[in-house]
Amino acid sequence: MGRFRVTAPADPAAEKPAEVISLGCRLNISESERIAAMLAGEDVVVINSCAVTSEAVRQTRQAIRRARRANPDARLLVTGCAADIEREEIAAMPEVDGLVANTDKLDPRSWNAPIKDAPVVPARTRAFIGVQNGCDHACTFCVIPQGRGTSRSLSVDEVLRVVERHLEQGAPEVVLTGVDLTSWGQDLPGSPGLGVLVDGILRAFPALPRLRLSSVDGIEIDPLLFDLITGESRVMPHLHLSLQHGHDLILKRMKRRHSRADAVDLVMRLKAARPAISIGADLIAGFPTENEAHHAANLSIIEELGIVHGHIFPYSPRPGTPAARMPQLGRAIIKQRAAALRAETSRVRQDWLKSLIGSPQEVLAERDGTGYGPSFARVDLPAGTAAGQILTITPTTLEKGLLL
Repeated sequence: MGRFRVTAPADPAAEKPAEVISLGCRLNISESERIAAMLAGEDVVVINSCAVTSEAVRQTRQAIRRARRANPDARLLVTGCAADIEREEIAAMPEVDGLVANTDKLDPRSWNAPIKDAPVVPARTRAFIGVQNGCDHACTFCVIPQGRGTSRSLSVDEVLRVVERHLEQGAPEVVLTGVDLTSWGQDLPGSPGLGVLVDGILRAFPALPRLRLSSVDGIEIDPLLFDLITGESRVMPHLHLSLQHGHDLILKRMKRRHSRADAVDLVMRLKAARPAISIGADLIAGFPTENEAHHAANLSIIEELGIVHGHIFPYSPRPGTPAARMPQLGRAIIKQRAAALRAETSRVRQDWLKSLIGSPQEVLAERDGTGYGPSFARVDLPAGTAAGQILTITPTTLEKGLLL
């Protein structure tokens, strides 16, 4: 789970800019940038919270307390999933002045703020664009539909207008995000697949250098999207799968819609069509009823799929979910299994990064002196490299997970 601070340009007459602290997913980052633009010039601090795990809620509370200490006189408001799912707990915190519902957070009226036409200032050089929100599925471990509601999609025209604004500001890469990104379009006339949106963006903006997808549900990848991922050079060769587990029985108990074989087949077809593609995945350790054989299957899928960007989540029960009522594992076992998954992902990732040494990479520079190659390998950059620049780097060595 990431934590980012987003600030918008202040009104010259204001004492300080609006500040938005974003926790959790890439969609939150995109929304935080829009909130910061709406509240430009206001003496307000916003916590855009996350509730995907118990740890995420703990970090949200911690961020609220830290923000209050740093801004004792500002109005402190909380939005995001934790503000809905843990509403009473968050509202009771003495540091909090008010809550804004997750579904209303992009409406200026919800903040009692005048409507502003301030530019969106990206938190990173890449432009995160939320094209879909909510989820219609019912995974047994997940509370996010409670905080985000049902699936809603922006139309193609709406997305194109947002992309155009970011390109006018010089964004070299667009990242499409959503709670369930690959369900984009299912609520629109004709139920278009995500491939239609990606194709529309690429056609409308031939000068767009790079387009990337955030986490996707592999079972929902439509044929056009598959062809674009594997055959269009401007779509980055990097796919992060909402995989969750490597054993079919646990996947069934999670109420996921894919099997292990489905995931293996998808990745093998992707790599056959585009060998440079890198695979990321979410994996949950210690799901209720998981035994040693299930855990072994979870471990083995990391190497089988070549998962080099792993998000490992120790299972934590979320009140109100079916999984919370299943037989639970001890915290020590869950922690141990999560550590094993992280170690295996690190091993596979290290071998992959070594394979990139000596291979030229088109790297997009970030603001911290590093950048990302097409397959999302992180690369150290020469001093003075301007953020947003795309340059060719041939790494010669590897140190602490960073290509040098």
